Amino acid sequence: MTLDELRSLNPREIGDWPLPVQMGLLVIIFALVLTGGYFYVWQGKMEELDAGIAKEEQLKQEFLDKKVKAVNLDAYKQQLLEIQQSFGALLKQLPNKSEMETLLTEVNQAGVGRGLQFELFKPGTEVKTAELAELPIDIKINGSYHDLSAFVSDVAQLSRIVTLGSVQLSAGKDGNLAMQAVAKTYRSLDDAELQAMRQAEADAKKKNR
Repeated sequence: MTLDELRSLNPREIGDWPLPVQMGLLVIIFALVLTGGYFYVWQGKMEELDAGIAKEEQLKQEFLDKKVKAVNLDAYKQQLLEIQQSFGALLKQLPNKSEMETLLTEVNQAGVGRGLQFELFKPGTEVKTAELAELPIDIKINGSYHDLSAFVSDVAQLSRIVTLGSVQLSAGKDGNLAMQAVAKTYRSLDDAELQAMRQAEADAKKKNR
C-alpha cells in the first residue's frame, strides 16, 4: 500500500481498512499501552520489587549474623568469664591504699640499689577510674647506661605493677647519663572509693537524662 492510499483511509471506517493496516495499527496501540503501563504503573512496582529484594538480602544477612552469635553464645560467655577472672587476678596484684607507700619505697630502692642518684622523685596527682587509681611519679636519675638499664629491668620485675613511660636520656654529670621518665603505679580502690565512684556515675547519668 502506498503512502497516498494510507492518507486516504478514513479513521471512522477502521473496519473497512485492509487487514495488514489494521494489524499494524493494533501493534502500534499495543506498544503504546505497554510503554504507558511501564512508566505509569510497572516502573514504580519494579522499584518496590528491587527494594524488597535488597531488604530481603539484608534481613537474611542479619539473621545469619545473629545465628552465628547464638551458636557461639556459650563460647562468648566462657571467654567473658575468663577475661573477668584474669582481670580480677590483675587487680589482686595491685596494692591497696596503705601499701602504696611501701611500693614507692621499693621503686626508690631499685634505683639506689644500682648506685643511681635521684635528682627528682615526685609523686603526682592520682587519677581514679571505675576500678583502680593511677599514680604518676616524675623521676630524674643519673648513672651509667648499664645501671640505668638494670634499674628499668628491676622495676619491671617488682611484685607490683609499675610502668615507665616518657623516657628521655641526656648527658648527665661526670660522663654519666640522665634519665627522665614518668613511672606509673596503680592501686585498687577501697570500698568507700568504689561506692563514691558508683554514686558519681549514677549522678552523671541522671544529669544527662
